[in-house]
Amino acid sequence: MPLYLSKFSYTPETWARMIQHPEDRREAARAYIESVGGTLHGFWYAFGEHDGYTLWEAPDNVSMAAVALAIGGGGALRSLETTVLMSVEETLDALHRAQQVQYRPPGT
Repeated sequence: MPLYLSKFSYTPETWARMIQHPEDRREAARAYIESVGGTLHGFWYAFGEHDGYTLWEAPDNVSMAAVALAIGGGGALRSLETTVLMSVEETLDALHRAQQVQYRPPGT
């Protein structure tokens, strides 16, 4: 199954609610991804541009998109970015396949 890295940031209102009622959001995240047949591999908070990161495994891009859309549409996040992660083997396969692509740069 494909792996996905999500970077998210809460809204100030969400942080205020969490300060008033601290909650371990890993269980919620686990339930979201399991509802589409996936697995939560990690959930971290961070300093910097993003408030947190999750590592998910989902059956396919559509399943992961459904989870991201549901979370993003919930109103608790200021931002959510999800990246499909590729294994070294998949990247090597892509590199070999790229040899067969007849690419022509613009203007040549």
